[in-house]
Amino acid sequence: MKKFFSVLLAALMLFTVAGCGASEPAPAPAEPAQEAAPAEPAEPASAPESEPAEEPAASGEPVAILVAAAASLEYSYKDELIPMFTEKYPWITVEGTYDSSGKLQTQIEEGLEADVFMSAATKQMNALKDESLIDADSIVDLLENKIVLIAPAGSEPAAKSFETVTDAATIAVGDPESVPVGQYSKEAFSNLGIWDAVSAKASLGTNVTEVLNWVAEGSADVGVVYATDAATTDKVQVVAEAPEGSLEKKVVYPVGIVSASQHKDAARLFVEFLQSDEALAVFEAYGFTPNK
Repeated sequence: MKKFFSVLLAALMLFTVAGCGASEPAPAPAEPAQEAAPAEPAEPASAPESEPAEEPAASGEPVAILVAAAASLEYSYKDELIPMFTEKYPWITVEGTYDSSGKLQTQIEEGLEADVFMSAATKQMNALKDESLIDADSIVDLLENKIVLIAPAGSEPAAKSFETVTDAATIAVGDPESVPVGQYSKEAFSNLGIWDAVSAKASLGTNVTEVLNWVAEGSADVGVVYATDAATTDKVQVVAEAPEGSLEKKVVYPVGIVSASQHKDAARLFVEFLQSDEALAVFEAYGFTPNK
């Protein structure tokens, strides 16, 4: 019995010690080190705002274009329009060659290295378009003109109308085979029923400028030119305009880009310039009317 109590006492003591050890809280596990928040990336230093670059003035590689134009356009082109264009586009040089539209048509057909063609009639332009020598989508019927009967200034006109033109001893007209003003003249006189009588007295000019000069110099009593040509000199007087109905169609001046041109961008700029208000105002000052 004594032995039993000894064992029991030892067990109690052992339990007490164990209980005491359990009562002490176990040391809390060390909290894991808190991850440092990623440092916010430093904003890149903003470059000082620069002034917007100025848009460069329109410019291009130096280029030269050749414009083949009806003789009646020479003064307006040389004196006004080409200088205006080259001031606006200083890298483009424009050269002009002026003659009857029929002659220019032939030259283009034979390989004239023109970039732009402006005719005094649709006939020549349409012929070149049909031959694929003019870009069809570039053609613009730009201007309208009139044909007039002229006589030397300060003289009593030998004829005072288209209907009475055969009263004159000599009549200057453009060659109907190649000169648009001659084709218009023949049409008007034919519709009046007097072409045969006119042609018997006619001197045929190779272009409208030649017809004008013959009358201005007194080599011919009367002649038929464009109203715009008559306005370029004080050496002739306008006697009459072609009668109403004597021409089936208006006298129209088309312009277009030559298909073989190696400088189509510059040629396009020139054609666009001719359609501008400033260019049309020049044409009007020379007696043309914008075609509408």
